[in-house]
Amino acid sequence: MRSAADQPAVATRQFVLTLSCPDRPGIVHAVAAYLHGSGCNILDSQQFAEVISNHFFMRVQVEVLGETPDGAALRAGFLPIAAEFGMDWDLHDLGIRPRVLIMVSKEGHCLNDLLYRREAEALAIDVPLVIGNHPDLARLAAGHGVPFEHLPVGTGPAARAEAEATLLDLVSAHRIDFVVLARYMRILSPEVCEKLAGRIINIHHSFLPSFRGARPYQQAWEYGVKVIGATAHYVTAELDEGPVIEQEVARVEHNASPAQLVALGRDTERVALARAVRWHAEHRILLHGRRTVIFN
Repeated sequence: MRSAADQPAVATRQFVLTLSCPDRPGIVHAVAAYLHGSGCNILDSQQFAEVISNHFFMRVQVEVLGETPDGAALRAGFLPIAAEFGMDWDLHDLGIRPRVLIMVSKEGHCLNDLLYRREAEALAIDVPLVIGNHPDLARLAAGHGVPFEHLPVGTGPAARAEAEATLLDLVSAHRIDFVVLARYMRILSPEVCEKLAGRIINIHHSFLPSFRGARPYQQAWEYGVKVIGATAHYVTAELDEGPVIEQEVARVEHNASPAQLVALGRDTERVALARAVRWHAEHRILLHGRRTVIFN
C-alpha cells in the first residue's frame, strides 16, 4: 500500500474571473454558485459596489483540480449568467503569462527594475522585446537576455506614421498582450492609443500640470516642494489624462539638491510602475470610465 507521499500529485490550474455590471441583488450568489457547480475552488474573491453610478465590480480567483473544466468550458458555461446581469466580463488563465512589450528612450531605471523583477519572479510576465527610439538601452536589455529593437521616430507625419505602423506590426508578430512605456519620451498618436486602448501603461512624474516640460525636478527644487511623486496610468489620446492606476510619493527635506530630487523621483517612478504592471498582469484592474477599480 502506497503512502500519501507516494501518491501522484494532482495537477491544479488557476483562473481569474473579472466582471462589472449594473448593481442588483443576486450577483455574488449567481457567480459563486456557478463556480462551485463547475468544480472550482474559490481562492480569493473581492467585490465593490459603486453607489454613485450603481455599478458592481468583482474579481474571483479559482482553482481547478485535474483537466476539467478547462477555460473554454468555464467561459461557455458562464455566458448565460453574464447575459442575465448584463456583465462586461473576462476569464483569464493564470498559467499563461502576459507578453509585455517595453518601450524606452534613454533613461534605464524603470526598464532595469521591470526586467529585474521579472527575473526574480516578482512579476509574472514575459518580455519578448524592448523597443527604443534611441539605441542607448540596447546593452541593458541584452544584459537581461531580452532582444532590443531600435525604432527611431523621424520628424514629420509620414515618418511618425511609418514608425507606428512598424510598432503595431511588432505588437502583432510578438503576440503582445500589453505595452509599458518605461520613460518612453514620445507621444503616441490617437490611432495607436485607440487600437491598444486599455493596453498601454505609462509612468510620469506627478508634477503635471504644475511643472510641465523639461527638467521638472529642477523646477520642483526651485519652488521648494515638500512632496514629489510619480503616476502610473493608462494611455489615452488625451496626453497624461488617462485613468490613474497607481501613485507613489516621497517627502522632500529643505536641504535636498536637484540631483537628490531626481534620485527620489526615479525611485517613485520605479515603484509606481512596477505595481501598475503587476496589477494589470494579475488582472486586478477594472476600468470604469476615467476611473479604475483595483483589487489588490
